Amino acid sequence: MRSQSNEDFIKTIYLIQENQQGHSVSTSSLAAHLGIANASVTGMLKKIASEDPKLINYEPYRGVILTKTGEKIALEIIRHHRLLETYLSEKLGYSWDEVHDEADRLEHVISEEMEERIANSLGNPIVDPHGDPIPDREGNFHQPTFVLLSEIPVGHPVEICRVIGQEPDLLRYLAESGLILSSQIIVTIKAPFSGPITIRLMGSQEPQIALSREIADKIFVMPKANTVLEVSYEQ
Repeated sequence: MRSQSNEDFIKTIYLIQENQQGHSVSTSSLAAHLGIANASVTGMLKKIASEDPKLINYEPYRGVILTKTGEKIALEIIRHHRLLETYLSEKLGYSWDEVHDEADRLEHVISEEMEERIANSLGNPIVDPHGDPIPDREGNFHQPTFVLLSEIPVGHPVEICRVIGQEPDLLRYLAESGLILSSQIIVTIKAPFSGPITIRLMGSQEPQIALSREIADKIFVMPKANTVLEVSYEQ
């Protein structure tokens, strides 16, 4: 039987690997994401690498990458996690900044039967409350081509489709600012030298919102119609 710590490692390796377009994951990166010492990560990776079936390929100083078996297990855990987040949000009234930690605790213990019952009760959703794709039972999922908010030019209307990172403070701030999934916004100012990006909620009389590039790099959007609005804001 897999331990919870093993599953946490496998899931985290997959998520970092995905963000790095499949490149191997460094020990330091894994340690930072898990909040533990590099030496502890190295010891755990050596342990997992020695187990059968083989879940990871690990080379000291070169990093770690999942095997096909490891990827399958990671996607199973991610499916549990994102279904739980969606259930907590839609059925139990949790806000999107509350669901991550609860799902982290539950993802390791639910059975495959409960997973399917949750999926069926939700109508087999394909994304969770943050817009992250939910793998199906075979580990397949559809990942639309979204664009980072930081890459959108001034004057182009877009719709928020995904927010990566599950920091509760950030999610609460975005929600309080009206920046939730399906919100339609327009970039009005992009300060030079990686300065803040100022946006406006379309159809709203609320003041404009200035976001750091760090936050803008966590918000994925879908450009709306090809129309560029006529605005006179500086870029």
